[in-house]
Amino acid sequence: MTVEDVHRTIDAVWKLEAAKIVAALTRLVREVGLAEELAQDALVAALEQWPSGGIPDNPAAWLMTAAKRRAIDHLRRLERLERRQEQLAHELEHAPEPEPEDGDVLRLMFVSCHPLLPTEMRVALTLRLLGGLTAGEIARAFLVSEQTVVQRVAQAKQALADADVPFELPAGTELAGRLSSVLEVVYLIFNEGYSATSGDDLIRPALCLEALRLGRLLAGLAPGEPEVHGLVALMEIQASRSAARTGPSGEPLRLHEQNRGRWDPLLIRRGMAALLRARENPRPPGPYVLQAAIAVTHARARTAEETDWPQIAALYDALLRVTPTPVVRLNRAVALGKVHGPETALAVVDELTADPALKDYHLLPSVPADLLALLGRPAEARAEFERAASLARNTAERAFLRNRAAALPAAPPGQGDTLAEAAEAFLARDDLTPATRRSYTQTLHRLTLYPGPGTPLGALTPDHVAKAFATTWPDAAPMTWNRHRAAVRSFADWTSAPPRTRPTADLAARLPRHPEPRLPKPPLHPAEVARLLNAPDIPLRERALWSLLYTSSPTITEALALNVEDLHRRPAPPDPATASLLTRLTGARTRGPLFLSDLITRLESLALSDLSSLLEELKSSPTPLALWPRLIEALTTLTRPRKRPFWKR
Repeated sequence: MTVEDVHRTIDAVWKLEAAKIVAALTRLVREVGLAEELAQDALVAALEQWPSGGIPDNPAAWLMTAAKRRAIDHLRRLERLERRQEQLAHELEHAPEPEPEDGDVLRLMFVSCHPLLPTEMRVALTLRLLGGLTAGEIARAFLVSEQTVVQRVAQAKQALADADVPFELPAGTELAGRLSSVLEVVYLIFNEGYSATSGDDLIRPALCLEALRLGRLLAGLAPGEPEVHGLVALMEIQASRSAARTGPSGEPLRLHEQNRGRWDPLLIRRGMAALLRARENPRPPGPYVLQAAIAVTHARARTAEETDWPQIAALYDALLRVTPTPVVRLNRAVALGKVHGPETALAVVDELTADPALKDYHLLPSVPADLLALLGRPAEARAEFERAASLARNTAERAFLRNRAAALPAAPPGQGDTLAEAAEAFLARDDLTPATRRSYTQTLHRLTLYPGPGTPLGALTPDHVAKAFATTWPDAAPMTWNRHRAAVRSFADWTSAPPRTRPTADLAARLPRHPEPRLPKPPLHPAEVARLLNAPDIPLRERALWSLLYTSSPTITEALALNVEDLHRRPAPPDPATASLLTRLTGARTRGPLFLSDLITRLESLALSDLSSLLEELKSSPTPLALWPRLIEALTTLTRPRKRPFWKR
């Protein structure tokens, strides 16, 4: 046997036994990271010794024994756990081919999928420890760098060690939540293989097979959990369609387009058997059992026309009660469309368009695109397919959606530029600063995605814009909301200017301005106040008003409403500097407004018939018309009887 043959044998044995070895070592040393290192040492020893010494009769036992010996050496070096050393030494002498406990592998699953770890760390650690995949294999499967995978695994181990996560099965009410986390990781791995979210390939079979292996392993370790069997059934049924999911050129084929003769009957039988095991449990069906029942209903139909859509719609109703997520609602809409017609389904989908959770989900626009095509609205369907293609990150799926859009007729002539073309021209303007262009680009990118880049500019409505804002920025800070709103208004003004005369409606009509909190201004330093009050270039009236406002804290309306008589009839303000400025301001006057003497003197000199000409003069001034009610109110206030000065209240 050549060295290459030995290495291939070691690789195969390691993939099968790695999880058991790491689990057994974790039970001994109580630390996942250390256990994985000891297991790797045993693998290195096999790579060094087997090519020259030959493959042992029981390779798995050899690796387990070598790993445990290294565990003993580690414990001895640390001078800890003397009793455990003796126990392990005795076990090695009397049981040269030990069998690991199944419970250890199950414990390792729960530890690797602990909820305290972010999802990407749980996935990487599970594939590393339980799948036996190398960092390079995981990196290639998820299209990330090998260094990223190594960091995620290392960080996950460190987080588990820092949190002192016990190597034990959760008990009581904690079990359901922890099991849900394990199932989520396994199904996430399967989905990434079954329908890759990015990259060039639609399917990654290696990930599907690894998830199936983990699911079957978990079902064997936890036979009393119906959701585990439900997940296995779901993955078996979905995996059975893999060979029929792509066409000759690798393009995706929808379920009703697939050649059902290419579905794998063995996997279908396994899936149905797993679903029967799940239903043996008297507990109400969970989300995975219900999804598996939907998959089985599809598998039982020999042709697409024979599919029992009423049954599928009923199962989605049950699933929605258990898992009321936007994606479940979207899938339910498809089933409702098959039962009650596309109009019903489109109404349900329209309710989901403003859900922020689906703002980047490419299937959200692709579902209404199919429905619009069935309703004989090809131009709208084309726009939705284009929008879906702009959101899809997988190359094969994006090309498929673009082809579907291209197969439909475009908008009728005479509607002008598309939204994408108008946005591109708007952003290419020379009068935009780099910072403004970046800000506008963020807004218009999202605005273009919502109705679709191919939407005719003339068809864009305030409703489209309002839904785009509600989906993308539902919880945005007032300043952020108003910034995007201003960008839309600027874009609308630009598109309405000649020679562009569309859209005619105010695109921001349904975007109310959000009030921005005003930050309190720090008070002036006393030295700065003194400098301003003694500045010779500032008129006396302004200095007296500032001093009064600063020292006595009145409102501006109260200060401007003061008369000279208020100072003569009552004591002056308590601040000597303010009192001095007010005395200099009044001079020899004994009555009349204190600060508005010029305006009031002019008003008193006018006859009643001249008031209209005064108003006309004021209207032609730069003062905005919106300030007129306040100005009239202020003038009216001046004629009212004066109250007691605010500094004596």
